[in-house]
Amino acid sequence: MDYIFRAEEVSKKYDKHQALTNVSIEVPQSGIFGLLGPNGAGKTTLIRIINQIIAPDTGNLFFNGQKLNPEHIKEIGYLPEERGLYKKMKVGEQAMYLARLKDVKHKEAKVLLRYWFEKFDLMPWWDRKVEELSKGMQQKVQFIVTVLHRPRLLIFDEPFSGFDPININLLKDEIMNLKNQGTSIIFSTHNMSSVEELCDHIVLINKSEKILGGKLEDIRKSHSSQIFSLTISGQKSESDRLFEPVAELLEEKPQRDGVKVIRVKIREGSSANDLIRHILPQADLHSFHEELPTMNDVFIKTVTGKYPHERKSQSDQQGVKNKVSEIN
Repeated sequence: MDYIFRAEEVSKKYDKHQALTNVSIEVPQSGIFGLLGPNGAGKTTLIRIINQIIAPDTGNLFFNGQKLNPEHIKEIGYLPEERGLYKKMKVGEQAMYLARLKDVKHKEAKVLLRYWFEKFDLMPWWDRKVEELSKGMQQKVQFIVTVLHRPRLLIFDEPFSGFDPININLLKDEIMNLKNQGTSIIFSTHNMSSVEELCDHIVLINKSEKILGGKLEDIRKSHSSQIFSLTISGQKSESDRLFEPVAELLEEKPQRDGVKVIRVKIREGSSANDLIRHILPQADLHSFHEELPTMNDVFIKTVTGKYPHERKSQSDQQGVKNKVSEIN
């Protein structure tokens, strides 16, 4: 696989704070790479290193197979979470200024900006001051000037912040269009549903260290809880005995015409194929699929050691103990 960016054993320390510890990542060409982690994990430090705002203490960085150098800056576009526009400047004037900083010729910039401003319904605001724009509209302007020079690598840090659902979908469509046109994208967010929807690969950083990385679907499968959802009818025995000894019954939801939706957890030593072979003589099987954990579940489990429902259960138990202690 070809990679647009690679970091090898990168470390960075600020005074007494270790921001990154021997972090290695590989961002594939023409894909969306999720850069994930809790607040303070080291994501922003890594983004600043890629943008050459700061330098690592140790480690190697490569862009498109070459050692990362200042010439590569013009091939990278960065949309920070914080707004970075000049409030008193007119919107169109500022967009032109930022386009020229990216070496886009004046005539070409005017054409491209008109295209993007019309697409994002911003043309009526061309001669208005930035401070008159809403938070979401300012973010639209920043998105435009980030992608205008057609960089090979785009870095989006919480790109949907400040947007309503309609504009979030608009931005998602544009991000997917950029990917389909061959652009490589680093996508940093806390919104795990967006990660599942957009990302091909992810890396998870926690307390300055990389603790998880790879293809998104492979990671979800590796965290499988062996829970399956089945739709059956015509069963010949009670549900609590139907799946023994292959699986444990978790939930049963009767539907119409004798159809049931069943959730089971396969027991250790058994497999999905064993479950199917066990069921078929005893019931008609209409559908069968594994319930893979969400990226939100994987994120929480990897960082805290427990899935969300396990943490809630533990919290509830502790609450009961506290109540008992108060009574006594």
